Amino acid sequence: MRIILKICRRKVMRKTSKAFEELESKRKAAKLWDSKEIFKIEVGTIKGLKQIHKFLFEKTFPFAGEYRKVNISKGQFRFASFMYLEEAAAKIDEMPENTFEEIVAKYVEMNILHPFEEGNGRSTRIWLDLILKKNLSVCVDWSLIDKVKYLQAMERSVINDLELRVLLKESLTEDIENRDVYMGGIQASYAYEGQSEVDIYKL
Repeated sequence: MRIILKICRRKVMRKTSKAFEELESKRKAAKLWDSKEIFKIEVGTIKGLKQIHKFLFEKTFPFAGEYRKVNISKGQFRFASFMYLEEAAAKIDEMPENTFEEIVAKYVEMNILHPFEEGNGRSTRIWLDLILKKNLSVCVDWSLIDKVKYLQAMERSVINDLELRVLLKESLTEDIENRDVYMGGIQASYAYEGQSEVDIYKL
């Protein structure tokens, strides 16, 4: 009986922790736009991605904005070794971002790097949009992209990013200064990670 109670407590604690993470980081995501801090982010670099990650998760992760110190994997795929993150990130910084194809290639490489223990996808999607805005005056309307199709395209992008490019290109918008596009994108971005309990529009 005690073992069952301990297991139940752990499940409740994990659920509470996830709920807190979603609530607090969504609040920070909204603040990132409303405070205009998003315009101070360095675009297209690991430094900028660290700035985003730290801003979003400084209240929820003790490692916010810092390189992970462990190796991580998803399914059968193992992300870049933590020992080479800094070296690999420097090479990604140097990748060109003049065309849509180059920007997506850079996004894919940063996803493979997966520099943080948690929060990579949510941070990197904001990072991608900032690159698109700066260089092409567009961004992704993430609310238009189906979760399953996106996750499948991301998984396959390690081998070939054509499917991802098509998916993203169909969802580009020139409405880059629209708060609703940004907020809707955050809501969708969190849903990709299984976090959809908190409505960002009600924060």
